[in-house]
Amino acid sequence: MGHPGFSVRIFLPTGEPEGLRIVEKSNWTGQGLVFPRAALADVKGVQDFARAGVYILWGPSDAGTFQRVYVGEGDGVLQRLESHAQKKDFWTHAAVFVSKDQSLNKAHVQYLEARLVKLAAEARRCELDNGNQPQPPSLSPADVADVEGFLDNMLLCLPVVGVDFFEKPRAAAGVRTLYLRSKGIEAQGYESAAGFVVREGAGVVKSEVPSIQAFLSDLRRTLVQQGVLVDAGETWRLAQDYTFGSPSSAAGVLLGRSANGRTEWRDASDRTLKELQERGSAG
Repeated sequence: MGHPGFSVRIFLPTGEPEGLRIVEKSNWTGQGLVFPRAALADVKGVQDFARAGVYILWGPSDAGTFQRVYVGEGDGVLQRLESHAQKKDFWTHAAVFVSKDQSLNKAHVQYLEARLVKLAAEARRCELDNGNQPQPPSLSPADVADVEGFLDNMLLCLPVVGVDFFEKPRAAAGVRTLYLRSKGIEAQGYESAAGFVVREGAGVVKSEVPSIQAFLSDLRRTLVQQGVLVDAGETWRLAQDYTFGSPSSAAGVLLGRSANGRTEWRDASDRTLKELQERGSAG
């Protein structure tokens, strides 16, 4: 089952689409602030963000294709951002979340920080800059329920503004399973709203053809470093369900060469994904 429908309001106080964005979700007391590092000066005028909150910093990694990500918290979260502007060079964008009714305290945002770091480590879609896994503080069951509810709403809002570092494929019901069988490996996958999901256990060719696209080679190397691809003797194996940007990038990683995912992925009746998509659009 998916989430029920909801609305997200994004306000651009400076009128710049790529600048400061204030994000609010229907029936939620939380508020998000998403901005490029260059807009930090604009953030200082938003009074609500001087209170306790949790934040995410991200920017290009020095190695690999993933973004580098840091998750933090602060009681006076803007002061923390100003400190990071002086001491951390990698980040180019930030997202901050606070509660409009001031219901989040220091322990709550420490809990949110710990949960977000854990989710990012499990999703393996970024390079974490956090040196270790913070431990959540001891909260009452009622507080845990409240903060988990706040986190759920955060995780619904983040993909709306392009932040998917914490997303793992959700259990899928009723999806069409597609298969890739080539070069001695087998894999199963399916299309999702977030991209193309390849299921855990898929085989991955270790060798690469000389003509492989650089981004595919870089992605394969990064997935090995992240533990998404693990050694299985003559091949690698996908250690978890994993969402790729497209059927072609999924097929290319598995096969060690550039690939057209619309023709490589087939259903149980040997119909290509291209045929299925064209039949669906014609219907």
